[in-house]
Amino acid sequence: MTEMMERLEADETITARRRRHLPWRLTGYAVILLLFLLCAAIPHILAPYAPSAGNLLTRLQPPGTHLAGHTYVLGTDDLGRDTLSRLIFGARISFIVALAAVAIAGFIGTTLGVLAGYLGGVVAVVFMRIADIILSIPFLLLAILVITVIGPGLLSTVLVLGAVRWPIYTRVAYGATLQVREGEFISAARSLGASNVHIMLRHIVPNILSPVVVMATLEVGTMIMYEAALSFLGLGIQPPTPSWGNMLSEAQNYITQAWWMMLFPGLAVFLVVLSFNRVGDYVQEQLDPRLRVRRVN
Repeated sequence: MTEMMERLEADETITARRRRHLPWRLTGYAVILLLFLLCAAIPHILAPYAPSAGNLLTRLQPPGTHLAGHTYVLGTDDLGRDTLSRLIFGARISFIVALAAVAIAGFIGTTLGVLAGYLGGVVAVVFMRIADIILSIPFLLLAILVITVIGPGLLSTVLVLGAVRWPIYTRVAYGATLQVREGEFISAARSLGASNVHIMLRHIVPNILSPVVVMATLEVGTMIMYEAALSFLGLGIQPPTPSWGNMLSEAQNYITQAWWMMLFPGLAVFLVVLSFNRVGDYVQEQLDPRLRVRRVN
């Protein structure tokens, strides 16, 4: 018995030690996200030049060029605009689109998932079949259909991404609600005369937030990648508004002449998506005890 207790204490010590050191493994990703969030929050302060200010005399200058009293750290594009400034302002667009789309998709998807899981029956069949239908349609096809109707732009991009991704949250919320609704505290609430709305808001939703939060964290990076893809194809943010996607679109004609025009926006998308995915994995481990135990073992 004493030996077993000692082993349990040793395991708890190791687990606590690993949990303390785990965030340090994410320091680099957290710093990357903070830097890009800072760029999105105060681009007018951090950007050395206006993102749309161009000069054809300084077009396609390589990184580190010092010309006419100006230094272009990341070079210039085909219109002589500073790449660094456009990259910084592009961060604001990417984060605005991603966060707004995640909020819309998360709210709609979670609401429908909770209703389907708690009420069941015809409601569950209708909501889940609609979700399955939307998930079966290729992303680009659905995006083209919606944007053809409402036109490209910032609002259109947010609405398209929200409309495409809400079924992901519906499935997660539906599965979690099916588990929670069988709990004894739900039966107790019903016996006390609580309404369905009260039970869903006060008892169901708080108990399913963990998987929804994890999904939202992972989806931010996905939304940024999708926004870049739409803008690259000319369906998202329209020039001259700086966006990482339309920066990549403009760079494709100069990839052999000005490699920096393609490299830096692509690297920004890669780093942000990777960082959000790693942070999302960490959040999932912290909210799911089973993953913590598996990690230790």
